[in-house]
Amino acid sequence: MPRDTTSGAGLAPVAERVDELNARYRHHGATAVLERALTDAQVGRVAMVSSFGAESVVLLHLVSVVDKTTPVLFIDTHMLFPETLAYQAEVADKLGLTDIRRITAEPGKLSFEDPDNTLHQFSTDACCALRKTEPLERALNGYDAWITGRKRYQGATRAAVEFFEAEGDTRIKINPLAHWGREDLEDYMINNRLPRHPLVSQGYPSIGCAPCTSPVKPGEDPRAGRWRGSDKTECGIHFINGKAVRGPVTKENAA
Repeated sequence: MPRDTTSGAGLAPVAERVDELNARYRHHGATAVLERALTDAQVGRVAMVSSFGAESVVLLHLVSVVDKTTPVLFIDTHMLFPETLAYQAEVADKLGLTDIRRITAEPGKLSFEDPDNTLHQFSTDACCALRKTEPLERALNGYDAWITGRKRYQGATRAAVEFFEAEGDTRIKINPLAHWGREDLEDYMINNRLPRHPLVSQGYPSIGCAPCTSPVKPGEDPRAGRWRGSDKTECGIHFINGKAVRGPVTKENAA
């Protein structure tokens, strides 16, 4: 079924559409949610955002099955592991995705704000804003919704994730794998013979930029290796009630 590309005009408020979508698809599976997202005019123009990280291949495969022409936004911070860049090229080719868009920070702003690539040592929030949040926001301009790989099992800040979330009054966030567990992902990758990110076997269940990602010990939260030693848990491209998550969920940021 052709994917609707009409954007913005005529759509109901984001919160209203999110409530309706979650009510209708509460008991459906990931594929049904994804097909809904990519074909329903009330969702609008949709792009997928992918880090091509540890678990990304599952959702990328689902998207390739439903519609290989779906725009896939890949944020290249220029601080990714070399393994991630190689893996991105391998997966895109294997799955036949035809619209991969590499998103980067503006060169002038990057050279002005982080000329020696050390900003992350002084402010991880500022570095993420420069290299991830701002470039993604520019890339999402004109889209009404975006597909993410957020899952409830990934940690406390994601424990209540639904299939559809309101990103403020701006757009819808679509999480087809919200209710999947690690075992579901593993089974899917095995059954579909999907390539693994090479760092997973080295103890990296969640993979971001090289300077701010470390291996995870057995029994730790899967995202414990992200910004280890700080209370930061999200890069800022994900929000709770329109606010970037910087630390553990509290009554104030989760209500």
